[in-house]
Amino acid sequence: MTFTFAVAPAEPATAAAHFRARLSVETDVSDVHADLSAGTPALVVVDSRGAAAWTQGHLPGAVHLPTAEIAARAAELIPPGSAVVTYCWGPGCNGATRAALEFAVLGYPVKEMLGGVEYWVREGLPVVTETGLTRRPVDDLTAPTATITCDC
Repeated sequence: MTFTFAVAPAEPATAAAHFRARLSVETDVSDVHADLSAGTPALVVVDSRGAAAWTQGHLPGAVHLPTAEIAARAAELIPPGSAVVTYCWGPGCNGATRAALEFAVLGYPVKEMLGGVEYWVREGLPVVTETGLTRRPVDDLTAPTATITCDC
């Protein structure tokens, strides 16, 4: 008996539609870093965590907008025509998902950054803290130690 194929794989067209749909609403840490580094226009990265988490460390250039405040404050903080990427703590938290839903309901094009700030940090990318810009060593279980991208 095979466990992997106990349920037959989807037809290729069904699988393609599924994966295209996922990529239309999700992005990853490496892609967000690349776009921020390139200065991609009209990209706004939103940290949906609370004040204590924001102060502990956040992505450079991110906007702090806790999920509970999105409906009331998005229009004042997010320029018209922007595409939004939300993040929260990490894969064990669905705060970025809830934030992305809030933005979608308001009519913003939005994606959720998979891995959240946890994987941003684990991949050795910079965060802003009260003492300035800092990085932690790359976790070799999440990213190659020699580069910031897995080239996938």
